[in-house]
Amino acid sequence: MYRLLAINRITAQNVKLLRLGVHRSSTNSVYSVPVNWQTVGSTNSINNQLLQVSVLHNANVIPATSTELTSCCCNVTRTHSTMSTKPEAVPKKRKPRRPRYAHYVELLEVTNLSASERRNKVKRLRAKKLQDFIAHQHMVKSGLVKKQELKAKINTIPATLAQQPCDYSKINLEALDSSILQAGTYDDKPLIFFGKDKHTERILNNPKEIQNILKSFNNFRDIIETMEYENRELDAAMDSYTNPAEAKLEESEFADRIETLEPYVAPDGVKKKRKTKPKETTATAKARMRYKSKVQSNQEQERLAKEYAIRFNITAYLHVCVSSGMLNAALSTIVLYRQRAKRTNPNSTLITIDMYNTLLHGYAEKGAFDSFQQIFNLLKEDNLSFNEQTFAAIFECLGRLEPTEDNVNKINHYINKASDMNFTLDQIMNQSKFIADQRDMVLDALRQVKPDFEPKYVTPEYRYDNSLLNTLNEYVNSNNEQGYEIMKSKSGYTKEQLEQMARSQLKIELDGKITITSIEKSKQYANAEFCREKLKELEKSWRTQIAAAIVRDLNTLRAQIRFKSNGYMNFYTYLRALDPAHYVDILLDEIYKLAEGSETYSPTVGQLYKELGQKVQQRYQIEQKKKNGILEKVGDLYGAYCDIWESGETNENTRQIWQRLVHEHRSSGPSMDVKEMQWSINVLTGVGRFLYNILMRDLKIDSQIMRQQSRTKHNNYLPAFYTLFRNQGRLVKEEVKPHPVLAKLLRTSRQQTLTFDSNIVPMLCPPQPWSTPYNGGYLLNKSDLIRLPSQAVQQWERIDNLNPQHMYPSLDSLNQLASIPWRVNTDILDVIIKVFQDGGDDKLNVPRPSSALQPPLMPQKEIDMSIADRAKLFKEKLMYRRKQAEMFSLWCDTLYRLSLANHYRNKVFWLPHNMDFRGRVYPIPPHLNHLGSDLARSMLVFDQPKPLGTDGFVWLKLHCINLTGLKKRDSVHSRLLYAEKIMDQILDSADNPLTGEMWWANSDEPWQTLACCMEIAKVYRSPNPEEYISRFPIHQDGSCNGLQHYAALGRDKAGAFSVNLAPSSIPQDVYSTVATLVEKARRNDANNGLQVAQALDGYVRRKVIKQTVMTTVYGVTRYGARLQIARQLKDIDDFPKDWVWPASTYLTTKTFESLREMFTSTREIQDWFTECARLISGVCGKNVEWTTPLGLPVVQPYSRQEIKQNIRQNYRVSEKMLMDMYERPNVMKQKNAFPPNFIHSLDSSHMMLTSLHCERKGLTFVSVHDCFWTHACTVPDLNKICRQQFVALHSEPVLEDLSKFLVKKFSFNEKQIADNGNTDDFSRRHLNRLLHHLPQKGDFDLNNVLDSVYFFS
Repeated sequence: MYRLLAINRITAQNVKLLRLGVHRSSTNSVYSVPVNWQTVGSTNSINNQLLQVSVLHNANVIPATSTELTSCCCNVTRTHSTMSTKPEAVPKKRKPRRPRYAHYVELLEVTNLSASERRNKVKRLRAKKLQDFIAHQHMVKSGLVKKQELKAKINTIPATLAQQPCDYSKINLEALDSSILQAGTYDDKPLIFFGKDKHTERILNNPKEIQNILKSFNNFRDIIETMEYENRELDAAMDSYTNPAEAKLEESEFADRIETLEPYVAPDGVKKKRKTKPKETTATAKARMRYKSKVQSNQEQERLAKEYAIRFNITAYLHVCVSSGMLNAALSTIVLYRQRAKRTNPNSTLITIDMYNTLLHGYAEKGAFDSFQQIFNLLKEDNLSFNEQTFAAIFECLGRLEPTEDNVNKINHYINKASDMNFTLDQIMNQSKFIADQRDMVLDALRQVKPDFEPKYVTPEYRYDNSLLNTLNEYVNSNNEQGYEIMKSKSGYTKEQLEQMARSQLKIELDGKITITSIEKSKQYANAEFCREKLKELEKSWRTQIAAAIVRDLNTLRAQIRFKSNGYMNFYTYLRALDPAHYVDILLDEIYKLAEGSETYSPTVGQLYKELGQKVQQRYQIEQKKKNGILEKVGDLYGAYCDIWESGETNENTRQIWQRLVHEHRSSGPSMDVKEMQWSINVLTGVGRFLYNILMRDLKIDSQIMRQQSRTKHNNYLPAFYTLFRNQGRLVKEEVKPHPVLAKLLRTSRQQTLTFDSNIVPMLCPPQPWSTPYNGGYLLNKSDLIRLPSQAVQQWERIDNLNPQHMYPSLDSLNQLASIPWRVNTDILDVIIKVFQDGGDDKLNVPRPSSALQPPLMPQKEIDMSIADRAKLFKEKLMYRRKQAEMFSLWCDTLYRLSLANHYRNKVFWLPHNMDFRGRVYPIPPHLNHLGSDLARSMLVFDQPKPLGTDGFVWLKLHCINLTGLKKRDSVHSRLLYAEKIMDQILDSADNPLTGEMWWANSDEPWQTLACCMEIAKVYRSPNPEEYISRFPIHQDGSCNGLQHYAALGRDKAGAFSVNLAPSSIPQDVYSTVATLVEKARRNDANNGLQVAQALDGYVRRKVIKQTVMTTVYGVTRYGARLQIARQLKDIDDFPKDWVWPASTYLTTKTFESLREMFTSTREIQDWFTECARLISGVCGKNVEWTTPLGLPVVQPYSRQEIKQNIRQNYRVSEKMLMDMYERPNVMKQKNAFPPNFIHSLDSSHMMLTSLHCERKGLTFVSVHDCFWTHACTVPDLNKICRQQFVALHSEPVLEDLSKFLVKKFSFNEKQIADNGNTDDFSRRHLNRLLHHLPQKGDFDLNNVLDSVYFFS
């Protein structure tokens, strides 16, 4: 935004400023000439954004005085004043403290010559206001002469004219051309306003005078811009570096006004004065040495954290700059941070070769090879060597230029230079990453010198490098048809079907969302059609308002950057990466999402910032894939992938097939393993805040919009959204809510639809296989391999430095699970929808709407209530609001799930998978998947059917009885007899699910039981059960799987028997065993007169303590266990509610004592895990980490992140970033989480081993952690593989390998121990001893697992 000059300041340093001759008319009129205006100020008034230039027209060349020019906004109309013009008659005005009006400036005629002299002579001007610039008295000699002449003329001004006041009126901005406003280019179109007299007509009829005014304005603005630009405070200069490619960039159609500015160049001979540091005393030196921080351990860690954060942000920023064509901004950013880092540390490695390579590719795209030498000089000063990507950028640039002799010589030169650095051309082509046509340009350049050059691409390694999976390598590169089972089991779809599915999926991902019909049974309103029309009109007007607001605010950011410090990372660059139309769509989607929220929950402002920023990033990534050619190449690869799916004639798995296809298509086009740069949370927040401000400030709604016959004709526009503050635990957070009129309008006009983002719904085609940690899942949408918070970077660092082969087992398991096609069980879906639409049922776990909750009874006279009664009433109200919010959340979750299931009822779909940091796998779509409640699991079946075979019907009946939970202690034979006995009830449940006996409703898993009853009825009534084609999944569930792994680790014979690792005639139910021990202790205490034990008589049941027993091995605390047991006791209707908390405390203690008595080896191992984690995090100050048996590196992401994210309100990107790499670990979380997390990593390894071996055998396999699913006919094969892989896993020296890893990673050597007897030395020696000292093992034989029927059943 231009600085405005005070009119009584008329001098400038080293600049010749000439005044425009002004003619005085007979009426002594004063005219105002606004020459420029921008939309870079207040969002509510464009008037305040006009640059005013006043001109006093007189016959002689005289300047106006300050009293003649009164502060105004726009057009000037003179009216004669009746006030006295005598100075003594004019009352003195009190000078305001902070004047908010702008100072106005007379129009100065400035020639091009004077502007050129100013650029050459004024090198460094430090002025915060242009008034100070004018007031400076050091002028050139010619300027002094003009000043004397002007002083003489000033004395001739009549006193009456000097004191004559003027009144002004505002301009009618609505008369302006609206296209100028919408285009956002009006800041370069000056507007000139005149008065109403003959002199005005003379000027308007003389184009030459108007041209002189415009010429003066342009030259004057040029001075302002140049001065302000040189006044930008950079921490360090760029020395003598300039940009030779500036002229080309200015002519480019992609160049922005900001981009055309040159990078800052420090003038020669100008030295910045530095403040001398005071001499450091001994006291200050000691104070400086005492480093206190709750986050980092020392100053070095803090420095490394800052450097990592800056490097991360710069890398993402450079990619956005290059993709937007803002190369000068990218170069300025590199130079700024480079010089700043070297000022504090001459050997700084902040700027990496990869950053320079990004910039080089940007210049290469424009063919600006002259700019490369500038980058090479920087590389030389930074002691950075060229790598393969650097040479790729060089050859790309030369390939885009005309093949002249000079260019051919340059190509030869750099080929020889690469050879001198031991880089072959094949190595350059193999190691470099290309986008768009970069690869083709590099090949064109190389073939100018070597016409026959064909790169030899290295074949990727497809095999495993793991002792547990090396046996599967024999099928790789084998032509044996016996290895075709993997893809043969997935076939059943033609290529045309698969390609059509892929096109449908790509359309959804390109749209970014999917809209489906809701199954909600809602009330129809009489004025619904009227409200729909109003809503359409409102959306249309909002689109226009949002588009204009985005242009306006982007211009504001652009102006801020133009006249403030250049080189720093800013949000404007990120926001410019997308077309404004995308922002309009994003905001409108968010508007509907916010308006449909509940009364009890609204997103906080911080959450909304992040969500909006993430949507912008996702859209940016999609647009980049379209621009870079990745979209087209994905289509080509997927077409070839469909050919193999149709034929199934290969012995490779999906990852190996995809890798081979990518390798075969490497000869042209972009690379498929390009890593997408993620934006930091600061950037996401800043981008989201930009859109949020538009949402809150510019969107209005008429409060009378729903009135069909309004009495008043005037509209009452109010903000469409507002904020409120709500308590969230101990914090008070600001939340965003829609205006009640908007919420009512949407509720009345709702179209019975729901909208979901495309990255949270199932896929309509087989997912892209995970071939690298950064490529897989959805076809275009970014899918995260590991679910980690944004601050967890250590695990990604381990994965980046890992041998790619070590990730293959985890990737292949995710691919196998994602390759299973699903369909909706429509029979059970219709029953669930009916119950849901009828109001839900708590006993059947179908949520009721929150409106069904009865509010607490309110007393008639609240004034007469006692303090205790008031407290009780307040508690009841609080519990009511909490229950209402919980009911609404559960109801919405079920609504989404059922609506999606109804949408996909006649479609086949796939579920892409990813995993958490421990290796546990999850489907990416959160609403419709098999990893949920009983209701969610009951709705899905396999799409590919298989005949039941000989034993299939038996497994189906056994599965039904297992789901009921009625025969957990009975043998398989007894369960089958029970199934035959109740067959009539099973058939009745299938035929009359809601009107019959409803036997299924008493099951532990009622909806899955009902679905199984329906399948049994179909098989029972089929002519030949063995040939019946079934899609129904059969479950095999582990028996307290966490304790099974503990017992196997410690070879605990007693513990192994209690969790069914050893063969037994009947299943051993550890939950019932613990309940028996607890009941025995309770009986003894009751006999001794303990009241709480007496109150629990008859209530110590298996279900009450089951969850506590299950989660004990996963590190549940006594407080958490107490809550679990209390929840179960509350669900027992006849249990006295006054005894819930005392009884839960009592049962928690008895349950823990019983478990310690039963599992001695388990407790020892758990204690060893806990103590190791405590010392590693406390003594070493590092996060606990390990490697799973399948090679996945795991780092616990628990750190002491006490840095508050201060949301910046300006245009710059904050350089701070939370991360777990250089922060102190949270010792409490580290030690409590290590035992369960390590066991989770073991059970995920067992699942993955089972998954990969089942896939090799052609079995359909799906897992819900420790519950494995398959077809009824393949259950025996699954059971065999499951047991074999469990034995193979625990036959490895798991604890021994863990101990070696921890010793190598965290132990201290003798040089690190001072032997001075302090506590640190003692702790380090204790850690060394502990890591070597493994718990004692028992003598249990793992091979017994192979014969255990109830290990998984």
